[in-house]
Amino acid sequence: MKILLTGANGQLGSELQATCPTAITLIPTDYHTLDITQPQPIAAALAQHQPDVIINAAAYTAVDKAESDVERAYAINHLAAETLAHESAQRGIYLLQVSTDFVFDGLQSTPYLPEANAKPLGVYGASKLAGEQAVQALCPSAAIVRTSWLYSAYGNNFVKTMLRLMAERDSLGVVADQIGTPTWTGTLASALWSFVAQQPQGIFHCADNGVASWYDFAAAIQEEALALGLLSKAIPIKPLRSDEYPTPARRPAFSVMDRRATEQQLGYTLPHWRVSLRQMLTELKQQSVTA
Repeated sequence: MKILLTGANGQLGSELQATCPTAITLIPTDYHTLDITQPQPIAAALAQHQPDVIINAAAYTAVDKAESDVERAYAINHLAAETLAHESAQRGIYLLQVSTDFVFDGLQSTPYLPEANAKPLGVYGASKLAGEQAVQALCPSAAIVRTSWLYSAYGNNFVKTMLRLMAERDSLGVVADQIGTPTWTGTLASALWSFVAQQPQGIFHCADNGVASWYDFAAAIQEEALALGLLSKAIPIKPLRSDEYPTPARRPAFSVMDRRATEQQLGYTLPHWRVSLRQMLTELKQQSVTA
């Protein structure tokens, strides 16, 4: 099986490359090698490689910057997905489109089902939702996989930022009134490889189990990092309200997603986020030892 991967150098793309099954020929692409914002390069790449599957892991994920960089956010998150969906349908390619919990407004107090009404609060979520809708309209056989609060040993993310700040500062303030689920790219990558084999269609929610605020997440990062020797001292972490830490983009106050249909499709229970966090930090420690 041949798979064309977009966003290969991002967090998820790097994890997919590291965990790719041996029976699969992976064709990794990023914005240097394939401009997905233009239809012609996509058509040319598909004609050249003739993949069986496309995993669209490319995304404009700078949530705050998207508020002022609207055209670029929509070009990557909406128009590229639209072109990939059109080409996949024309060529009989199975498409896996990765999306986000930011398609929801956060006004619910119970986990969002895949069929829940999507009402994004900002440009990032709106552009990702537009991409979802294009995929559904043009390529009904595709799977859209929403995830949340993604982090990994690769690239820049909340976990790595927290580790750096905890090493540099005497105290830290972290938002405590936004609730969601931290998700390790290892969890998401494993699920995507299962989806490649099963080729289901529709919308799926894939995140680690459990819930947390960003404050809870930061406290857990410190606790696990101290236990592994990645940090040498504990610092006080102060819970903040969102209005004490204003950002250009509004975030959903509650974006926990219901994963039961995904677990049923996969045939296993997704891990708890604390278990995944420990695995990722262990991986980071191993990298620092071998570096």
